[in-house]
Amino acid sequence: MNYKQPEIRTVQVTRYVTPLREGGSLPAIAEADDGFMYVLKFRGAGQGTKALVAELIGGEVARILGIKVPELVFALLDESFGRTEPDEEIQDLLKASTGLNLALHYLSGAITYDPAVTKIDEELASKIVWMDCLLTNVDRTARNTNMLMWHRELWLIDHGASLYFHHSWHNWQQQAERPFVQIKDHVLLPQASKLESIDAEMRGRLTPERIEHIVSLIPDEWLVNGAADETPAEMRQVYAQFINTRINNSHIFVNEAQHARKTLI
Repeated sequence: MNYKQPEIRTVQVTRYVTPLREGGSLPAIAEADDGFMYVLKFRGAGQGTKALVAELIGGEVARILGIKVPELVFALLDESFGRTEPDEEIQDLLKASTGLNLALHYLSGAITYDPAVTKIDEELASKIVWMDCLLTNVDRTARNTNMLMWHRELWLIDHGASLYFHHSWHNWQQQAERPFVQIKDHVLLPQASKLESIDAEMRGRLTPERIEHIVSLIPDEWLVNGAADETPAEMRQVYAQFINTRINNSHIFVNEAQHARKTLI
C-alpha cells in the first residue's frame, strides 16, 4: 500500500445548515468556502477539544490501515455565527466554538450501517476491531455503530470517544498496556475472525514515523487546555508514546478480543 503523509486542509465555514441532533455533542451539517458540505464537530461541545484530538487521530490511523473514512478538514468558525441563531443551545455552542474546529466531508445519501442487513467481510471486520482496540474506542456498538454505508462501501465516522486515557491523562503508561475489555460490545466482533493473522500487518503499517506524522497535525490550541504541566509538544509525544506502546503490546488487546469473541460464537 502506498503511504502518503497526511495533510489536513483548512476551510472557512460559510453557512450553518442544520444540527444533527442524534449526536450527543450536537454536530451540524455546514457549508464551507470550498463549496463542499461537512459534518462539523465543535470544540465547544461536551468533551471539548479532546474529542477533536481523538477524532483526528482516529481518522488518520484508519486511513493508514486502509479503512475508509471521510476526509477530515480543519474548519474555522467566525464569531458572527452565534449572533443570528435563534436556538439558544445552538447559539451558545457556536459562540463557544469560535476558532479552529474539525469537520468530516458529508457523505450525502449515506445510510447507517445495520448489521442485520449488511455483513462485512471477516478481514475488514478484523481490521476495524483491531483498530478500535488500539485506540480504546468505546463507541462502535450495535446501539450506535458509527459506521455508514455509502456507494455500497463501509465508512467509519466519529472517533471522538477514542483515547479515553486523555481524560485522566497522568496514568497513561498503565492504561497503554491494559486490555480493552469494552471490546465485548463491539458490533463487528462476531465477524472478526482474522485478528491474529492481521495483527502483524496492522503493526507494520503503523510505524513510529507515521504515528509521529499524525500527532504532529494536532493544533496547539487544542492542547493548551489539557494537562497544565505539559507543553503542546510534550502532549503530542504522550499521544505518540501511548499509541506506540499499545502497538508494541498488541497481543494483550488481541487476546482480549479473541477471548470476548469466543463467548459470542
